[in-house]
Amino acid sequence: MKDKGLHPKNKFNKGYDFKTLILQNPLLKVHVLENKHGITTIDFSDPKAVKELNKALLFSYDKLSVWDFPDENLCPPIPGRLDYIHHLADLLSNEKKIKILDIGTGATCIYPLLGVSEYNWDYVATDIDLDSLDTAQDIIDDNSLHHKIELRQQFDEQHILKGILEKEDTFTATMCNPPFYKSAEEARGANRRKSRNLGNNAIRNFSGNHNELWYIGGEKAFLHTYLYESSLFASKSIWFTSLVSKKENVTSLESSFKKLKVKEFKVIPMQQGNKVTRIVCWKF
Repeated sequence: MKDKGLHPKNKFNKGYDFKTLILQNPLLKVHVLENKHGITTIDFSDPKAVKELNKALLFSYDKLSVWDFPDENLCPPIPGRLDYIHHLADLLSNEKKIKILDIGTGATCIYPLLGVSEYNWDYVATDIDLDSLDTAQDIIDDNSLHHKIELRQQFDEQHILKGILEKEDTFTATMCNPPFYKSAEEARGANRRKSRNLGNNAIRNFSGNHNELWYIGGEKAFLHTYLYESSLFASKSIWFTSLVSKKENVTSLESSFKKLKVKEFKVIPMQQGNKVTRIVCWKF
């Protein structure tokens, strides 16, 4: 089976065994079909099919059996999210007891769920949206993971670490999947283009509440706020990390690293199929 270009430790690197996945999540069965090439798959332009597939992937972990969240929230693609976890584990390979701060965990709480399931890490996870945190807390409770994952609300949209970090906090690393877009309009436009490419109804395919999709100033502004605030709390985490979708934003960060006296930074490339992204990591 063709390699998907994911991290070597990624359990989904060789594709999907749909027979096994249907056993993990029987609701997937109605969405499985055979395409014109005789390959068993799903319709990836159908949000319901995509959601049930990702549920099945998540339920392949013994610790996880419930993952319910509203359809308006983004359904994260599990293989790609898992890659971030594995690359972070490589970065932290010399550390013993690992505790992660997940910035913008969302209603799905996906990074903590995967980090606990793969590596038994401890998490503090944040979000600005109370409804998202309520949903995430239900998921944590339903999977009996309250002793592994703590949630905190960020009350100020302008800040990322300020107002979240407490005096006694120390983390091995922070992680973040920042909003890509500058406004709701930009996010909708991108979704319309994606939907046209999939041959699908744009409204039906559009999901993600505003704090998941956009931030004033876009990804670049978010990253620079995050970097600046990390310099104010340099002793709180060994590593600060973030996904970065736009290559030019890495160059922009590099010039700021020097001004803020970052001691070490690295860029970890990630690829899933044709999609290329990267994790930027820095420490003081």
